Amino acid sequence: MAQATTEIATLAGGCFWCLEAVYDQVKGVQAVESGYIGGLVNAPTYEQVCGGRTGHAEAVRITFDPQVVTYRDLLNVFFIIHDPTTLNRQGHDAGTQYRSGIFFHSPEQQQIAHEVIAAVTREGLYPNPIVTEVVPASQWFEAEAYHQEYFARNPFAGYCTQVVGPKVAKFRQHCASLLKP
Repeated sequence: MAQATTEIATLAGGCFWCLEAVYDQVKGVQAVESGYIGGLVNAPTYEQVCGGRTGHAEAVRITFDPQVVTYRDLLNVFFIIHDPTTLNRQGHDAGTQYRSGIFFHSPEQQQIAHEVIAAVTREGLYPNPIVTEVVPASQWFEAEAYHQEYFARNPFAGYCTQVVGPKVAKFRQHCASLLKP
């Protein structure tokens, strides 16, 4: 019997609570962790990252089964649930820590990222150019425990009802075929 394999996808698209809440609902996704990537400080704290001086992005690390959901599927969801055309900003969240980024773990992931960006551009999904960075994954730092599964634990918190919830609803509307049963 063949051993199951998993892959990792690391994505940044604004507040990590939004991305985590969506990817938790994608079939084939086994785990989603909120954390920090792409910066210069070792073991940054949330307060340091929010200050915008560490260079890190708030991001999610997604462990998935490529036999159930493809990396391309995950990226297609990514480009539906956030605005990849606003440099260092998602809604009211502004700063480099909220940038749009794909942190690839292999040359294949890098190629797929560029192909998906080209397809989204051709389809005219957004009126402005995509500014999502596509860069190699660097050291990952898991965010503090209170950030993990934040939406699941706090669905009625103001930010969750106003920002996270609508992104989850958009995913459910546009990507029903990718929902966990």
